[in-house]
Amino acid sequence: MSERHWGPADRESALAAVKGRSEPWDLIIAGGGITGAGVAREAARAGLNVLLVERQDFSWGTSSRSSKMVHGGLRYIAQGDIRTTMHSVHERERLMREAPGLVDLMPYMMPHYKGRFPGPFLFGMLLRVYDFLAGKRYRRFWSAEKILSRFPFLRQEGLRGVTEFADAVTDDSRLVMRVLHEACSDGAVALNYTAVCAMQQDAAGASVVLRDQESGEEFTVQARAVVNATGVWANTLREGQTSELQTIRPARGSHILIPAERLPVDVSFTVLHPRDQRPIFVYPWLGRTVIGTTDLDTPMPGNEEIGITRDEVDYLYELSEFQFPGLGLSDADVISTWAGIRPLVSSGASDSSGEKRDHTVWKDGRLISVSGGKLTTFRLIALDVLDAAKEWLADGTLFNDDAPVFAASSSLSAHPDPALWKRLSGHYGEAVAEQICTDTTYGADVIEGTGTLWAELAWCARNEAIVHLDDLLLRRTRVGLLGTNGGLVDIPRLHALAQKELGWDEDRWLSELERYQSLHSRYYALPEA
Repeated sequence: MSERHWGPADRESALAAVKGRSEPWDLIIAGGGITGAGVAREAARAGLNVLLVERQDFSWGTSSRSSKMVHGGLRYIAQGDIRTTMHSVHERERLMREAPGLVDLMPYMMPHYKGRFPGPFLFGMLLRVYDFLAGKRYRRFWSAEKILSRFPFLRQEGLRGVTEFADAVTDDSRLVMRVLHEACSDGAVALNYTAVCAMQQDAAGASVVLRDQESGEEFTVQARAVVNATGVWANTLREGQTSELQTIRPARGSHILIPAERLPVDVSFTVLHPRDQRPIFVYPWLGRTVIGTTDLDTPMPGNEEIGITRDEVDYLYELSEFQFPGLGLSDADVISTWAGIRPLVSSGASDSSGEKRDHTVWKDGRLISVSGGKLTTFRLIALDVLDAAKEWLADGTLFNDDAPVFAASSSLSAHPDPALWKRLSGHYGEAVAEQICTDTTYGADVIEGTGTLWAELAWCARNEAIVHLDDLLLRRTRVGLLGTNGGLVDIPRLHALAQKELGWDEDRWLSELERYQSLHSRYYALPEA
């Protein structure tokens, strides 16, 4: 799975090869989130010459900051959009089949209270349709007595019972990386910290100015078509190509992560906030418990990180205390936070929660832009984008709308820890899981409080385009979210790993450590009260 241009010393040679290319690329993709990765995967599979560039790190934006859920789209049934729900459910089931350990079934539970909407009958009717579209029955009703014997900390006053259904959970950033690996194995080139600065187009093709964000050097490459998969920043590249810009409505979603022992759930509770009746999820993720998400209009972001606000923290505390009386969460319980921006295409709804999550594709000559959409349907979004780009590609280019996203796995290897093997196989692919499990340098040592192996961290450092320490700790692995102190529980050992695997000297290590600590304290920890 390792790509030659993703090793610690390979970035300069990869950039040089891109700069020196005289032939136009069939497709240049701006944006290294799940949408861009999906387009690269399907385009490279079809034999196109593909270059994907991301101005920050792969999955740096929304695609590493979501609620980690692969939804079938239950809300669309209530809106009467059966078609979108059907597509989403089918994609959810496909991903669970293709990538167990990365996309896994998770039970969801909706508590019902007297006088509160929705009631069990209406919700059960929606779930009948949901299960019918999936071809499986997941729904089940629990009486108040039975559910309280299992979760005695649940709010009891007025509880009528709980309806159980199912969706799936993932590590969104690892999903992006696995899709990118598949794209690169079919010939795509993917570069992080490489920005699209400008674009011009004419009858002969498109000319794209790229900037190496690390050196500041700019250079020009040619393409037959350009895909703009930059999400909330889509209009930045469209400016100059069209005068009819669509309104993008940025919506911030924030989460807090706490120890599982403080709120031990093995299902995702879908609970309504007492203040505004917005659904909030409380669910297990990689050995911790997550509470989120908020959904708030936010100013258009620049090229910088965002973090949770104090009002959002208090809003999530309010929900947790209402739904789990006596829990008494405080700042001392919070291990980490994250916030992301959803790129909603505005339809004029009164608040961001009311906006649809459908994707929209725009054609501005050779520039094909896409925004909106769901993590679940990234493959379908990619096929829609490529269909829009067809007129600029070689005649006879065929896209397989039913091919698997991930190459077929071999038979599962025997391993003394089946749960670990399943997770590693899902997150990295079986070939890499084998390498990690047989690593003799780092062995089976686990980074305290995270479940992540030191061997895992080392493999990512060697093979996954690490430019900065936060790439390694926040996105290739989730050590920085799961571990206390931003995952810096053994700084000397991390220092040694960076020297060995990344070739960082003392000055580089100290610079990266200071950068990471500043970034984590500002954007992934709690804001001051």
